[in-house]
Amino acid sequence: MSAPVELSVLAHAGLSPASRPTVGPDRKRERLIRRAKVLAWVSLAWMTVEGAVGITAAAAAGSVALLGFGLDSVIEGMASVIVIWRFTGNRRLSDSAEQRAQKLVAISFFLLAPYIAQDAIRTLANTEHPSTSWVGIGLAVSSIAVMPLLGYTKQQIGARLGSAATAGEGAQNLLCAYMAAGVLGGLAANAIAGWWWLDPVIALAIAALAVREGLEAWHGEVCGCATVPGLDVLGDSCQEECCN
Repeated sequence: MSAPVELSVLAHAGLSPASRPTVGPDRKRERLIRRAKVLAWVSLAWMTVEGAVGITAAAAAGSVALLGFGLDSVIEGMASVIVIWRFTGNRRLSDSAEQRAQKLVAISFFLLAPYIAQDAIRTLANTEHPSTSWVGIGLAVSSIAVMPLLGYTKQQIGARLGSAATAGEGAQNLLCAYMAAGVLGGLAANAIAGWWWLDPVIALAIAALAVREGLEAWHGEVCGCATVPGLDVLGDSCQEECCN
């Protein structure tokens, strides 16, 4: 359509060229919010099953690393609930809701670390040998396959939205993948070589990683704005709202 004809059509409809429909930042933001909530619901369902299976398998095998993995699933589920809460109703556009959600996600990291650390130290001191858990091994393999995809996607969405809470939830998914790899290594080493001590040592490393991730989430440093390419669809909002 030529420019004069287009202007004539707009004038007939009572519209100015400046008022023509466009896909602006608000619509992009709403689309990203919907994606963040859908992923949070998917994570919540996954973590409910993963946590129940992990804790049950850990109790049967006496594995502190597997127990920490199961408890982490519960805490990750809490983070998913926080993100769903943050993007529901009027809170979608609330800076104060984002700040509260960011702090709550950080606290969820801190809830995990002390329990895992003390249980790992007690296991090492008492030389408690975990038994082989093939259920735990299967659970760890499934998490290694699924969690990185969820984690990286949420971090990208968090960067676009300028939401450290969403990115922090993604960081927990990535932590879950690291934990799964550690749990898998510990369980496999115990089953193959009898290296019982590797399980609690891995658990201590997981506790330290949870503290670090919690500190980064508290300060809003988990969004990775500067490291994820192509995430500038909302201009400088990522740098201003998420990374400062």
